[in-house]
Amino acid sequence: MEDIERVIGVMSGSSLDGVDLALCLFETHGKGWTFTIEKAETVPYADTLRERLLHITEADALDLARLHRDIGITIGTACKEFRQGTKARLVASHGHTAFHKPDEGLTTQVGCGAHIAAISGLPTVCDFRTTDVALGGQGAPLVPFGERMLFPGHQAFVNLGGIANISIHLGKRPLGYDVCVCNQALNLLAFEAGMSYDDGGQFARKGQVDLDLLAKLNGLPFFSQQPPRSLGREWFDEQVRPLIGGKAPVEDRLRTVVEHIASLVSGELDRAKVDVALFTGGGAHNAFLIERIGAMGKARPEVPDARTVDFKEAVIFAFLGLMRLRGEVNTLASVTGATRNSVGGAIYLTN
Repeated sequence: MEDIERVIGVMSGSSLDGVDLALCLFETHGKGWTFTIEKAETVPYADTLRERLLHITEADALDLARLHRDIGITIGTACKEFRQGTKARLVASHGHTAFHKPDEGLTTQVGCGAHIAAISGLPTVCDFRTTDVALGGQGAPLVPFGERMLFPGHQAFVNLGGIANISIHLGKRPLGYDVCVCNQALNLLAFEAGMSYDDGGQFARKGQVDLDLLAKLNGLPFFSQQPPRSLGREWFDEQVRPLIGGKAPVEDRLRTVVEHIASLVSGELDRAKVDVALFTGGGAHNAFLIERIGAMGKARPEVPDARTVDFKEAVIFAFLGLMRLRGEVNTLASVTGATRNSVGGAIYLTN
């Protein structure tokens, strides 16, 4: 008998664009699953809330607790409106990462699941990463499990979100890890130039590569670490932001960051001997960045339809939430470095 489930996946990325919502229909076919995005939208953050998220690492304990509450209320309200007329079974929310320090055994995502469940009226799965961290893993990336189940036949995936991460599916044991900063840096520099983002990379295309800055970015100690490895907002604030905030023309700094991302992403794909990689996330709309990645490496970037580009992570967290509700593994130790595979996520019920 085939299973059919509808889940609302919710993603709030470090690029601070807003809350991505995707109503996903999942169906079993033998031992595999297929998905359909029945409805999707992005709900932008209010300016005041976005500003609080931008400075989340500076918040004291009480302010962080208030932000945890307020993000939960925001997501719950968005889901309540989004679910009207649908038959969704649950909400699966990644939350918004405040701190990510797996070397210290901690990772914190704000967005209170109790508030989401209470307001949306649907059971809610959240807090996907902490079990893996407790088992000695990085708690990231989590999407390779969903990629393996929902996108069979692809060799590799690159998500160009706030952070660029990669997963390789060439053997029985998928590998995945964070590569470098991406939209966190690109959007910050675009804001400095008076834009919300660099549409298609057109502004960066006008700039010149600053070789000194490029060398400093490429020389950061993180890039000498072997996977599994992961990044958080605090790493960007401490390591990258001071480097890209110089006095050189902003278009030159933006162009240099594009070159930095392209060189590292293409290098990882070449080392894995990948022929074609599926690119998603907001950075996949940056035609100049995709062009540079293709030019600097042997792997061909494949960019799918716009809805898949924008909502793939929301789809995958919807699937991870469904697996949590079913009590099935949704986190791969081969990717995170944990001592074993696990069933990640906390469940908040409505009764």
